[in-house]
Amino acid sequence: MLRYAILAFVASAAVAIAADPWIQYPGKGKKIVLVSGDEEYRSEEALPQLAKILNTHHDFDCTVLFAIDPKDGCIQPNVIDNIPGLEKLKDADLAIIFLRWRMLPDEQMKHLVDYIESGKPIVGLRTSTHAFKPGRKGEYAKYGSDGSKDYPGGFGKQVLGETWVDHHGQHGQQGTRGIAAKGASDHPILKGIKPGDIFGTTDVYTASPPADSTILVLGEVTETLKADSKAIAGKKNDPMMPVAWIREYKAASDKKARVFTTTMGASQDLEFEGTRRLIVNGTFWSLGLEEKISDAAKVDLVGEFKPTAFRFKKNEDWKPGKTPADVK
Repeated sequence: MLRYAILAFVASAAVAIAADPWIQYPGKGKKIVLVSGDEEYRSEEALPQLAKILNTHHDFDCTVLFAIDPKDGCIQPNVIDNIPGLEKLKDADLAIIFLRWRMLPDEQMKHLVDYIESGKPIVGLRTSTHAFKPGRKGEYAKYGSDGSKDYPGGFGKQVLGETWVDHHGQHGQQGTRGIAAKGASDHPILKGIKPGDIFGTTDVYTASPPADSTILVLGEVTETLKADSKAIAGKKNDPMMPVAWIREYKAASDKKARVFTTTMGASQDLEFEGTRRLIVNGTFWSLGLEEKISDAAKVDLVGEFKPTAFRFKKNEDWKPGKTPADVK
């Protein structure tokens, strides 16, 4: 009887682990929590792959969180008010955030705000410049894209360095080629990245990071979504918009947090080695591990990776649903 009881306990524990609404990649290095939740650029595909790269090649301990439909436990980016597991940020050494206009309940938002104001480092990808829903009410209203009188532009502007402004390139038709900003080519985050390596099928965003930012990469708008596309002629690329930069955010704790932001990072962008290297190097720098950045550091894709073309999807497009365990 004892044997059967033990087997039953093990089986029930396995079921509980399988049912967790997040995925974990255990490692011996720093703890990174990657928070996904956007309806268009497939953060639910990008962040698991990024976590695999950081874990497999660099032994970081990674946990990926998702927007989850509470009705069935499946990943559902259109659910803007539920990201289970945000309490894991309490023990994180780094948060990698890829969110778009989330309207989270206060009990979930509190975990994000506690982390943001702790002075720990942050990496913000693509739509995280407008991570939280404009006009939200309550204790954390100022973190929305509209911000407040004392916190204009919200989390995006105050922490990452820019909020939502506009598409600079033509959305869905013109891509982004990363060009090292003047004087930035020797920065550790650009180590191992050659001219033309950084590319994305996502378009350039309009961005004007504050003066305390260091611009690393400018976005050259390309004629098409092909990596060998020519730059478009005319004033669109004169001047070019920043697409990757660093800065420090003085948190409520009075500590200064290292922040790396790029308006690239959609799942399709990760098909390009230079873009992956940019984000991986930015992760190391954010953690204060720039001395470990190497030209030869591995950023190869891990496992099969077939990213979905970015677009908004209706709820019915997501059926049959996938749980976090299904995408691990």
